[in-house]
Amino acid sequence: MKYWRETLAVAQRILIELLRRRRSLVFWTIFPVSILLINGFIVAERAQLSMAEAFEYAAPSTLVGAALFFSCLGGSVATVVAEREQQTLKRLFISPLSGTSYFLGIFVAHTCIGIGQTLLVYTIAAFWGAKFQGSILLGGVIILLSIISYVGVGFVLGTQFARRTEDVNALVAAFGVPLLILGGAFVPSFVFPKTLLNIAKFNPVYHMVKALSGVSDEGKKFADIELHFWFLYVFAILMVVAGWLSYRRMLSVERRL
Repeated sequence: MKYWRETLAVAQRILIELLRRRRSLVFWTIFPVSILLINGFIVAERAQLSMAEAFEYAAPSTLVGAALFFSCLGGSVATVVAEREQQTLKRLFISPLSGTSYFLGIFVAHTCIGIGQTLLVYTIAAFWGAKFQGSILLGGVIILLSIISYVGVGFVLGTQFARRTEDVNALVAAFGVPLLILGGAFVPSFVFPKTLLNIAKFNPVYHMVKALSGVSDEGKKFADIELHFWFLYVFAILMVVAGWLSYRRMLSVERRL
């Protein structure tokens, strides 16, 4: 109960702050919509597909490969850096707040944003006639694991490498853009040469896109995407552990400053 109250308090504070600033929320709304429309129209034109088929193909990669990446990973890095710059972290030293609650609070806040982006992307895709072909429950679990993974990576990057606001863009660009391209978020992975495809199999974004595309676009069942699902599941657990350890290390470092 204590962890639950602390988690909700952290999540509520982060969401209220984002609502007051509004700018980040507006950009996280514009970005997936623009990427979805661009991907959808390109696929429809180049692959000679109907608009419904094109948007069914574009929606999953746009969501887990692009939208959630910037809101959950980039957003987590920005949140941690802002907490440090506003001296909020110093106040945490004298509070009974646990590292687990702090991490879960950031996760819950960005999960709310991720759910909003999911509804936005699939509502627009449905406007063009696209349908979710597979199990909505399985798709939801994949989206949730993707959010956990992104928040975990963002937490590690934010606590260990980003000291100032300007570091956020540099980190996201340096780590994120190659991962997105190699994950098939913007360029379909079937056009990759064999060597690049073998490297992509170690990239979590590749497995997110493959798993959700398989369920959402092709109506595949769990057995068909099992490899991608378990890779994502293990990666998400590792990121939760890494995020908690990073928080402990960050507190230790901040206390010495």
